[in-house]
Parts: sequence; C-alpha cells; structure tokens
Amino acid sequence: MVTMTSADNALKSVYLGVISDQLNTSANPLLAKIQQSTADVWGKEVRRLARYGVNGGVGAGTEEGDLPSAAGNNYEQFVTTLKNLYGTIEISDKAVRASENNAGAFVNLLNAEMEGLIASSSFNFGRMLFGDGSGILATVSSVSGTTVTVDSVKNLIEGMVVDFLDDGSEISAATGRRITAVDRDNKTFTVTGGALTGVEEGASVCVQGSYNLELTGLGAIFKTTGTLYGLDRATHKWMIPYIKTSVGAISETVIQTAIDRLEENAGSRVDFIVCSWGVKRALQKLFSENKRNVDVMELAGGYRTISYNGIPVVADRFCPDGTMYLLNTADFCLHQLCDWKWLEGDDGKVLKQVAGKPLYTATLVKYADLICTRPCGQAMLSGITEG
Repeated sequence: MVTMTSADNALKSVYLGVISDQLNTSANPLLAKIQQSTADVWGKEVRRLARYGVNGGVGAGTEEGDLPSAAGNNYEQFVTTLKNLYGTIEISDKAVRASENNAGAFVNLLNAEMEGLIASSSFNFGRMLFGDGSGILATVSSVSGTTVTVDSVKNLIEGMVVDFLDDGSEISAATGRRITAVDRDNKTFTVTGGALTGVEEGASVCVQGSYNLELTGLGAIFKTTGTLYGLDRATHKWMIPYIKTSVGAISETVIQTAIDRLEENAGSRVDFIVCSWGVKRALQKLFSENKRNVDVMELAGGYRTISYNGIPVVADRFCPDGTMYLLNTADFCLHQLCDWKWLEGDDGKVLKQVAGKPLYTATLVKYADLICTRPCGQAMLSGITEG
C-alpha cells in the first residue's frame, strides 16, 4: 500500500538526483556549460578573489643592475549574497488516497508533479540567467480590467504568479496574481483576482515576492555604469564588457571584431555564443548567402546547434531580441551553498501538510549566485536586425 511515508522516501531517494541532473545539465545549454562550485561561499555570501591586469614584477635590466621591483598580481574581492531559489510541488490528500492501492497510479502522480516542477524551474532558472537580478519581467503599457498590455511577453508564461510594482518604487500595486493567458502576438496577458485597480502605465511586472532577489544574470553583468559585486565600474574599468549597440545587419566582420577585441585586450577566448532566435536565423541566412557550410555541434545535455568558426551558437528564448552574447564560460561560476535539496522539517519529512487544508507540499531549494570573474572578457552585440 502506498503511504505518505513511501512518497516522502521516493522524493528523497529516487527523484532528487534526477531533478538535480535535469536542472543542472538539461534545463539550459548555457547553464550546462557553466561550472558549479561550493567554493568561496562564506555564510550567506559569496566572496571571490578576482585577478585583473598582470604581475608587475617583470622588466629588463643591465648585467649588474637592480632587479625589477616586486609587484604582484592585482586582486579585487567580489561580494554577492547567495540568492534563495525555490520550487514547490503540491499533492492533494484525495489524490494520494485514490492511488494508495495502485502503485503505478501513484508513480504516475509523482512523475506528473516532478515533470511540472522541472519545467517550471527550468523556465525560471533559464530566465534568471539573462536577467539583472531585479526579477522584473515586463513593463506595463496599459491595463483594462484583468488584461495587461506590456512591452514584452518573452519572460511570461501561463501559470506564473506575479506582483505589480508601482513605477520607480517597490510599493506593490497588486500582488499574487496568477497569469491565466498570454497573447504573444499582441503582447498582452490576463490574470486572476479581479480588475487591476491602481496598476498604471510604467508599473513593473515581477515574479511573486522576488523583486531584487534573483540571480546576478547577464543583464546585470553587461552594463557600463553602476556597481557589480560591490565594485564601482567608474573606478574599475576592467569590469565593463565589450558592448556594441545598433549593429543592424549581422556580419562576420562584426562578430569577429568582438572576438578579436576580447582576445587582444583581455586575453579572453570566446567559447560560447548565445543569441535570440531571430539573430540565429539572420546568422544562418548570412552563412547561406556566403555559400558557407553550416557545421552542427552537439553540446552537453543533448543539445545540437550550429557553430561559428568552431564556437557553438545557441538560440535562447530568454535572450533579448536583436542581441548576441559572446562569452568565455571559463570566467563564469555558479557558486552554491549546496546542490538542489528538498526542504526538510524537524522530523526529516519532505512532504508537509498545508495548515488547515487537505494538501501536502514539498519544496526544492538551492542557495546560489552567478559570478563572472572577468567581465571585460565578455562581449555583447545588440540592435541586430533579426531574420
């Protein structure tokens, strides 16, 4: 007979390893390429020494003259807070009891919940990689009842629960609204909970309770001003990546120039290119017009993609439109307190009853943040005409 105890044991002993592997290697090809480590984690923070420039203790001299003065490596300490990443499943007591005499039905029930959790976590984790840590998904253009028009629906999906933040502030105009429908052609979406009174043009749409609490993604790294990991870019110019805007029609010259600049100025070698789907189509069209063979590569996690001079070119749904990132993934690391784990109670149980309801929940957790130790070794091309 199937019991909640057997379900609890299955989540810990059978499903956890599968879920961790799926989220770490199969959820996103860029994430699969990035190293994950528990090193440099101190309490609730990541403190990582980053070396920049060169050792200054080198020079030429006379046969009997003074040796070069010692001048060791330059280091700065990056500091960031571990971000709290959660994913929750919910199983009703009725569903469990209905399958308690049928092991196969119970396994199907757990499988369905796990697949839903993996899909949701993959979506949000992949989205965070390209975000700036703010958790903001879109900006409101107009509101009519429960239907919202926004500047982009790229980061939105049915089932997501969102908050609406007033323009320029953290004050919530509406919270905990679940998205029921997304019209991707007209850039609108509909939410539960009645008319969105008080939500006006310019308001931000944010993942529930996540404002300024998400991973330090590419959106935060690819900036020219402000601070990153506690350092001011105004006094640390090596914290600024190579950025070229308003590219227009994509060309091999534009791409190669970015690659060459990184190697020339930072000694960085690009090993991964990620772009929007439209940019990938434009690149494929360019290859076709130039009668160039399109090589296909297989990446970790079973992904197959085209390449540019031996560098994989991957299209990602969350990459901003008209944008291409050229990355040296060796400079990136996802620092984590631990890998994905189930949140356990004092009794060691994973499944817990929701107070006052015939429901059981289990929560998957990971405490981590993304660090790029050499921002100047990365490049971004934007304003590309999509195909």
